[in-house]
Amino acid sequence: MSSAGELLFLGITLSISLAVSLAITVPLTGALVRLRANYNPKALQLDPEGNVNVHTGPIVTSFFGMLRRVYSIEGFAGLYKGLMPTALATIVMTGFAVGALDSRGLASHTRIDTIDTGLLGVLASGIFGMLIALPAAILTYRSIVTPYRLSYFGLVHSLRVLLTPTERRRPWTLYLTPGLLTAELLQVLYALVVLRSFRNLLLSNSFTPFKFGIYLGIEMLSVIITCPLEVMVTKLAIQRNHATVEYNSVEQEVEDDAIEAHEYSEYSNQEEDVIGLRHEKDPYLGFVDCFKRIIDEEGWQTLYRAWWVTMLAGIASAAAAAAQYQGNM
Repeated sequence: MSSAGELLFLGITLSISLAVSLAITVPLTGALVRLRANYNPKALQLDPEGNVNVHTGPIVTSFFGMLRRVYSIEGFAGLYKGLMPTALATIVMTGFAVGALDSRGLASHTRIDTIDTGLLGVLASGIFGMLIALPAAILTYRSIVTPYRLSYFGLVHSLRVLLTPTERRRPWTLYLTPGLLTAELLQVLYALVVLRSFRNLLLSNSFTPFKFGIYLGIEMLSVIITCPLEVMVTKLAIQRNHATVEYNSVEQEVEDDAIEAHEYSEYSNQEEDVIGLRHEKDPYLGFVDCFKRIIDEEGWQTLYRAWWVTMLAGIASAAAAAAQYQGNM
């Protein structure tokens, strides 16, 4: 009975934590994703036919400015776009952490923190997190940036809006999105190898404020590496794959998506969108190409949009690690 009671208490606690967490984080995550996905080239661009393509998308450079813009155009419903995929991914990853890794907290695909259960536990959490995080990020980010109204429970219709016919017929194509798997893998490796090594070295044996300060500094400086990766993951995740069997994963196919015009219900009017996006006929060709073209077209500062959000996440991670190691002493 005590075991059943403990499980019930854990389930109630996690459910309440999930509800509160989603209520707070989904609007903030939505603004962050839109800010990083927004396409603002520095100069005139040429379309695939070589004609001048004047970019007239919104120029929004601040996190809170994007939050205000989303609310002014799409209202409260727009602030909670991406709620369902975020909730489902969190539930699945939390269930895995509780069942397989004996964790007692919420997990998320937005930041990969290792779980200290030995080498096998770390590898299992990393591999599983990679398999879940990539398609979860794609669906979440696309549901956030799409101008169309998506039903919370209309799964089939939402997938028809968010995924191309190729992606629906061959779901593994999501893993072949140019550059995305590389960016996700680098995030995982940095968390598993670099940050976890420093964490064990500085905090596991003898915890002191001085060692914690060093580790906190490492987490804060990691924004130099992690923030560009997060920006690139955002831009690559919303890049849809229209490939046919005869072409590579970035060639565009001519195919009707089988959705009638009346099935689309837009939040914003035709004159104004929340953000501007790259043309689908001019995709990033891979990780390196994405990195270079962001710098060439939008400037290196684009790679550090909302860098302070990434730094705050690092500080929170360091504080959580310190509390964990102090509790084990």
